[in-house]
Amino acid sequence: MLLSPVPTDVREKVLAAARRRLFSKGQVVFHEGDPGDSLYLIQGGRMAIRVSTDTGLSATLRIMGPGDAFGELALVRPGARRLRTATVVALEPASTLAVSRVDFAALCAKHPEVERLMVSLLVERIDQLSQRLLESLYVGVDRRVYRRLVELAEIYGTGEAGVIVPLTQDDLAGLAGTTRPTVNQVLQKLAALGHVRLNRGSIEIANVDALRDRVGR
Repeated sequence: MLLSPVPTDVREKVLAAARRRLFSKGQVVFHEGDPGDSLYLIQGGRMAIRVSTDTGLSATLRIMGPGDAFGELALVRPGARRLRTATVVALEPASTLAVSRVDFAALCAKHPEVERLMVSLLVERIDQLSQRLLESLYVGVDRRVYRRLVELAEIYGTGEAGVIVPLTQDDLAGLAGTTRPTVNQVLQKLAALGHVRLNRGSIEIANVDALRDRVGR
């Protein structure tokens, strides 16, 4: 969780300054281009980060779950007007804690460890973007799809065999940085091997270990 490294007393102050929000399945937290003034901590549920493409379609960049945070760019350069760079939508009933830019600045002034936490989060985001860029340049599309499936199995897994991922092949294509037809070809091959099962609007990952083996090849 984002706040785990922060001392308990400071963590309680951050949580006290946060406003709890509830979202139903399909509800938008904010749209790409909206003014941004808050950092969000996910308490429960899963959310998709999506952006508009040049063709007018929507691409899913990331799936986030409890313990994750988003909207941190709204807290950078407090005097500037920040616009959201992506749309965030709840994939299921979800709850968040929202910390406003004003409250966050006040907390940073009193507790430097909170500001260091934000720096760590931004460094993590830059590292993630760098990794995805390198992946898109040097990793084949099949392995990219395998990696996203393994990550989704971890996000949606309950410890039982057979992980149901309630996402479409379009969503997986956005996560893997490729097209839906290409994703479908990869999934069909995996389905023939019994590693996944394809359903309408969802993908069942039947053999996560087999996918992990393929990622390592």
